Amino acid sequence: MTWNGPLIKIDNFRYEIPSSYKGKDNNLKMKTSAVIYANENMIPSIKNDDAPEQTANSTTLPGIVGKAFAMPDIHWGYGFPIGGVVATDGEEGVISPGGVGFDINCGVRLVRTNLHTEDLSKGKIQELIDEMFRNVPSGLGSKAKIRLSKQELNDVLTQGARSPVENGYGWNEDVDFLEENGCLEDADISMVSEKAKQRGMSQVGSLGAGNHFLEIQKVTKIFDTEAAKVFGVKDEGQIMVMIHTGSRGFGHQVCTDHLRVLEQAVKKYNIWLPDRQLACAPINSKEGESYLKAMACAANFAWANRQLIVHWVRESFEKVLNNSAENMDMGIVYDVCHNIAKLEEHNIDGKKRKVYVHRKGATRSFGPDSPEVPLKYRSIGQPVLIPGDMGTESYLLRGTREAEETFGSTCHGAGRVMSRHRALKKWRGEAVVEELKSRGIYVHPASLKVAAEEAPNAYKDIRTVIEVTHGAGISKKVVRFAPLGVVKG
Repeated sequence: MTWNGPLIKIDNFRYEIPSSYKGKDNNLKMKTSAVIYANENMIPSIKNDDAPEQTANSTTLPGIVGKAFAMPDIHWGYGFPIGGVVATDGEEGVISPGGVGFDINCGVRLVRTNLHTEDLSKGKIQELIDEMFRNVPSGLGSKAKIRLSKQELNDVLTQGARSPVENGYGWNEDVDFLEENGCLEDADISMVSEKAKQRGMSQVGSLGAGNHFLEIQKVTKIFDTEAAKVFGVKDEGQIMVMIHTGSRGFGHQVCTDHLRVLEQAVKKYNIWLPDRQLACAPINSKEGESYLKAMACAANFAWANRQLIVHWVRESFEKVLNNSAENMDMGIVYDVCHNIAKLEEHNIDGKKRKVYVHRKGATRSFGPDSPEVPLKYRSIGQPVLIPGDMGTESYLLRGTREAEETFGSTCHGAGRVMSRHRALKKWRGEAVVEELKSRGIYVHPASLKVAAEEAPNAYKDIRTVIEVTHGAGISKKVVRFAPLGVVKG
């Protein structure tokens, strides 16, 4: 469905939906305007679905602060567009699961190495990818190779990445380089259903399906030498590993459970919404607090999930290359989440104010001197990880002070331009894998169906997306990576 509403050009990287827009049915009551980050060439594809309408709809949330934003990877989602950012007042606003998403704390982790392309022949890349595929369960409904007891799962839900690290799955310093140090402290397991726990018990430590991946990459270009060096990237040809996954069926169940409750809360608190998928509840209500505590459990599950995967990735490198992970300097550069809502303090209209920032398909991008950024990186700003998708390049950027205009947020990836259903009709998985192989990229997919769904041409041009965020100043380019081998969930 195409969108024909107003989109006013502010500058080369920003377009605005004015607050006067009344919506398709002429009864929309926008509380503020909405800004979409894009360049002129991207506008036709952005108008090609209902994502701008969803962005405008998100401005109707009670207690919204500032403007609503959509990143250049914007596309249609549940309630909010994927790529949507909204902040609500920390006391008088609402919390909306549609502004977080079903895969709570889906995120990206980057692991460096001191290896270079000359250390890895094509045969070694294939060996590493195949070993990682064996070590990290992947695919739809995949089960982890460890099964947690109820108490161990509770530890994961309350302690996040610290739980696996304390049990020998990782290095003590790993948690220093994770957003929120890999744990939201207000998690409360009593707010999580037994069904969610049952789903999570067998899935922690698994990749899942869809756009999730493990990827061996090489550095192809360094844009900011100083920042790159601080982040542990020294020169072109350096080998890196990128991990992209989230909270699996556990997070999906948490979202599903609480959406049912919040749909009723909308009626209870007499909240007007243009779309029932924006279901929400006041922050300080029982329903709002319950969702936030359960969401924190799912976020912690995702951090623990990525931590276990890092451990098994390190083991894979050790086995294939007959060297220790320590000798290969396989430390974590950073871990970011891009489906989450968090209480943060931001400068709004010249005053510091606590707000709940909803980032759905959007990445935190805090600038230099932010206390939330690891001390090692504080002079540069937070590392920002933006993956491409299977066959396309990925990026390491840095957060900026300018990103305060978006509550410290930037894009999260390339963003789809084609549904999975359409991609399946257009491509065969075998052909996609062979085409990538001809370009020197070895892909080991959990299924050929997923390989077709995730064909690179089903996504926007990642370079264009990055140029917009860089040009707008909400994150700045540091390093570009190219894929050598991919485990596709």
